[in-house]
Amino acid sequence: MKQKNKIHGLMALFMLCSFLGFTQIKKEDVMFGFTYGTGSQNKYPFNADDYTHDVDFYKIQINYRFKDKKKWAFEINLEPSFNVVEHQLLNKQYIKPNDADNYQELRELYAQKRTIREYVLNCGIIARYKIYSGVSTYAIGSLGPMVADKATERLAKGFAFSDIFGLGMSYDIDKLRFDFKYSVRHTSNLEMKQPNGGHNTTNSEVSILYNF
Repeated sequence: MKQKNKIHGLMALFMLCSFLGFTQIKKEDVMFGFTYGTGSQNKYPFNADDYTHDVDFYKIQINYRFKDKKKWAFEINLEPSFNVVEHQLLNKQYIKPNDADNYQELRELYAQKRTIREYVLNCGIIARYKIYSGVSTYAIGSLGPMVADKATERLAKGFAFSDIFGLGMSYDIDKLRFDFKYSVRHTSNLEMKQPNGGHNTTNSEVSILYNF
């Protein structure tokens, strides 16, 4: 857990230093757009038999290009997100008597399919490689705070963190960018509350961005 805290701390410090290093923002370096995506814990490399966890993402995406070279570009990515999760516990024995005094009640509650709403603000770094005119591929790593309006048997209600790593491809035409991303996401709360088993999903996302 100490190692996990260090990783979160170092990533947050790196992104903060990157933001503080911006002295002048040019509008041609900023892109604004919208993203829709879906994810599931039942897609490779994840496959948990104890529960289902499927999510729809609705995001605003802001990209700021702070370094641009012949073949490589580097961007800050900011993504406010509203997520709708469908969750259901399949294995009632996952909740054991020593987990809570009302474990039977929790088993019945979590065995029902429930809708959970998440409010997330992810911030990350994009490393983009330009293949040829208008076409590029990239890797993204991001993290940020999240608030969920319901608990599951694996994650407490309220504050948590959302960590994302993804690979994507973009096509730029005039001022528009069409983008596809494949990613993995982990949510947890760093043991601030229990339970904290967390959730993993594999995700596919499509975005349309515009340069003003």
